Amino acid sequence: MIEAPAMPKYEPGYMRRITDDTGIFQHTKFGVPDRSKGYTTDDNARALIAAVLMYNHSKDPVALDLIHTYISFVHHAQTAEGNFRNFMDYNRSFMEDKGSEDCQGRTLWALGFALSHSASLPDNIMNTCRYLVNQALPHVEALSSPRAGAYAIIGLSYLIETPGALTYAFPYSHTPSTAEEAAFLPRAVIVDLIEKIAVRLHDQYTRYKGNGWNWFEDSITYGNSMLPWALLRAFRISANASLKETAKESLDFLAFTTFSSKGYYKPIGSHGWMLRDGKAAPYDEQPIEACEMLLACREAAEVLEDTAYLEQAELCYRWYLGHNSLNMSLIDPQTGACYDGIHAAGLNLNQGSESIISFSIAHLVMHHE
Repeated sequence: MIEAPAMPKYEPGYMRRITDDTGIFQHTKFGVPDRSKGYTTDDNARALIAAVLMYNHSKDPVALDLIHTYISFVHHAQTAEGNFRNFMDYNRSFMEDKGSEDCQGRTLWALGFALSHSASLPDNIMNTCRYLVNQALPHVEALSSPRAGAYAIIGLSYLIETPGALTYAFPYSHTPSTAEEAAFLPRAVIVDLIEKIAVRLHDQYTRYKGNGWNWFEDSITYGNSMLPWALLRAFRISANASLKETAKESLDFLAFTTFSSKGYYKPIGSHGWMLRDGKAAPYDEQPIEACEMLLACREAAEVLEDTAYLEQAELCYRWYLGHNSLNMSLIDPQTGACYDGIHAAGLNLNQGSESIISFSIAHLVMHHE
């Protein structure tokens, strides 16, 4: 039995404090928003996931306000062609014409997740999410980044599994007056996209695996657990057994490299990552990795019918609380904020949006879903 560290009281107020009427700020100086760094669609999309979980748990109108803010940001980020821009300065000007492929995938993850809660969220919000997904769909198959594809698979899979997620909602007396209003998200197209990208991931895995290296590339870098998690999600839809097998092999390999023999989770360090036949960089340990590994392990426990993965998910959650390489909690007891990670000198005392979003998702999934 894993001995649990003391659990802090979850304080959603910090995420609200680093959000203004535009969106959530990207960085902070300690606990104060750093306006010079502006905003990103990446962070606002992930914040949307956390806000949906908050609202699903509490029906707090403030959480609903956050959902409106984050979706509004994502809507503004989408170009006429359907892609998403990422970096915005404090003057509300986007600094690029198109964001990274990972940004496209992460945004689809968030929109799909929001639509999986269509029964509890207002129709007008859900219609906006459907519209944004529909505009982005023509670009999904061209995503070449494995992680971007994985994020997209996860987001799109929620649409297939959730009754009513694909259909626009209108008042009973309303007659759609435009083709846009009458539209619905094309189920067959979405299933086909999921299967194509998943097979592509599986084929990439088979090209790189060998000699004890069960991974999709010659290095393990960031967002690693999204790759096996996406294949588990795709398997639920396609029932392709090879996707399930690859997901299990790769997730177990990742777990072997990230769960310490001392019984705690230690993500691959961002200062050097892990190269094939090499050792994992010890630092920086990032909060987002603990969150995403937790989500992947919970999926694995259900799909693979193995409760051992739930114990691993619990270790990922306890990483935030102090069951980690420093034996120090990453949660600020005064504010409920999450520190930006573990580096060689100790805790990174900045408390940016990615960190509090990651902890919020992890906490709400583990204790309130």
